[in-house]
Amino acid sequence: MFTLALIGLLGGLITGISPCILPVLPVIFLSGGVQGARPTDETGTVLARAQSLRPYLVIAGLVVSFSLFTLLGSLLLALLNLPQDFLRWAGIVVLVLIGIGLIVPKFQHILEKPFSKIPQKNVGTDRSGFGLGIALGAVYVPCAGPVLAAITVAGSTGRIGADTVVLTLSFAIGAAVPLLVFALAGRRVGERVKTFRKHQSAIRLTGGIVMIALAIGLVFNVPQLLQRLVPDYTSAIQNQINESDEVQKALNLGGIVTDENRDLDKCSNGGAELESCGTAPELSGISEWFNTENNSAVTLDELRGKVVLIDFWAYSCINCQRSLPHVTAWYDAYRDAGLEVIGVHAPEYAFEKEVSNVKAGAKNFGIDYPVAIDNSLSTWTTYRNRYWPASYLVDANGTVRHIKLGEGGYETTEKHIRELLTDANPDVTLPAATDVADETPDTDAITRETYLGSTKEANFVGGEKYTTGQARFDLPSELPANAFALEGGWEIGTQSITPTGADASARLNYTAQEVRMVLAGEGTVTLSVGGTTREIEVSGTPTSYHLVETGSIETGTIDVKVGAGVDAFSFTFG
Repeated sequence: MFTLALIGLLGGLITGISPCILPVLPVIFLSGGVQGARPTDETGTVLARAQSLRPYLVIAGLVVSFSLFTLLGSLLLALLNLPQDFLRWAGIVVLVLIGIGLIVPKFQHILEKPFSKIPQKNVGTDRSGFGLGIALGAVYVPCAGPVLAAITVAGSTGRIGADTVVLTLSFAIGAAVPLLVFALAGRRVGERVKTFRKHQSAIRLTGGIVMIALAIGLVFNVPQLLQRLVPDYTSAIQNQINESDEVQKALNLGGIVTDENRDLDKCSNGGAELESCGTAPELSGISEWFNTENNSAVTLDELRGKVVLIDFWAYSCINCQRSLPHVTAWYDAYRDAGLEVIGVHAPEYAFEKEVSNVKAGAKNFGIDYPVAIDNSLSTWTTYRNRYWPASYLVDANGTVRHIKLGEGGYETTEKHIRELLTDANPDVTLPAATDVADETPDTDAITRETYLGSTKEANFVGGEKYTTGQARFDLPSELPANAFALEGGWEIGTQSITPTGADASARLNYTAQEVRMVLAGEGTVTLSVGGTTREIEVSGTPTSYHLVETGSIETGTIDVKVGAGVDAFSFTFG
């Protein structure tokens, strides 16, 4: 717990001194410098004390709202059937209202009336500032990283435990510390500089204008454009921390530990011998089933007496695409001998939540065993999973006996399947072992999977800031190995990128035997590699498209021109 708190604090602190804080800095600074009238009576003394606390209250409001919105925002919006950007727009509206209140005091009094029965009733920046902090927390979105990603996944799955809360609060506090410094600096200037003391009306007016300007800028993503103009001077230290073994281990939350799943730790990854790792957790939170009788749900209790392989997969995941031939072959070979396979589809991308897409993917891979749609990542979390693919082998008594995370180890898994089938029925006659080639690549020798969305971006090389919003890109003079760069106009999203002009293209240097690209939408993608140009028509179910394939691992360069109407999610390699 202490390690998580320390990592969250450090991650937030680095974020708090990065260019990500630029959008809120002017408002934070002015929130400390704006003063009310200098009262002289006892009531005025109380208000003066509140004014002295204002910077702390602004930051406290930001910490509270950012933490709550990050952890619970998606769940609350889903329950209320509201769009995912509702909280952001609500924060922008509040900023506008407070800004108007600073400019027009009578309007501020109207805003305060609903809070008249609450002891801490004032919401303007010249009073408590807590309301301002709440609004800023809704619109302040720091740079994404492993810490924030772990928090977001925990929040979206609804499995929020003490460790996640500690991580969230420590991250928010770390990010807030530099902002508090700016707020206190603003108050110091307001107290010491004679001009500030004499011209409070003008300062209030300026604060209101800045707040409204921030709100308008947020509507048109202006802060993101400004951030791209400032080099990310914290990227080196962030990468060093994020890639450390200590951080990766601490952030490996993989789901909340419960009495139901705590014994899963007793299984090693890909153990050569069968192990005993507790009763298999029941499949929970499944929104839909198919490939079952009448598409009805399947429970592990009703499968007692059978050996069960629970396989976590996502249909566009290249790693899963290489493992699925082994899983389908095992099902075909051993289902008459007592093997049941359950494919738990856990989406990595938003388009993978569409059941029709999953069914099309399952058909393409020849999957005819039961498939559970785990769009909320509920079963994923219950099994404390963190990989695509991942398999959990359960014996006839319902005990987990073998876990394999990631690709490979197929011979060992099949050996264990055969052992468990024999244990369940000593008289069983087993067919010969399957003979599916293991195409697991040497991950140390090939380019790693390259995500194109801003939240999981990897391997980007370019002078531009890689954050959400529209921007123009230029190819660098040199492109390092295992890296990509963009050219032309692009809309950078959290999971994918979309061209905004006819000149949008990407250049990739890779080392692999196979290169694929996850694409969605309708349009044309033009490839240029090794002096050869060809076109790919993108349509139908979003999936990965084959770009390059050679007989051995090779190094090369590929240019990809993406046409209008196409979304690009990632490059994958084999």
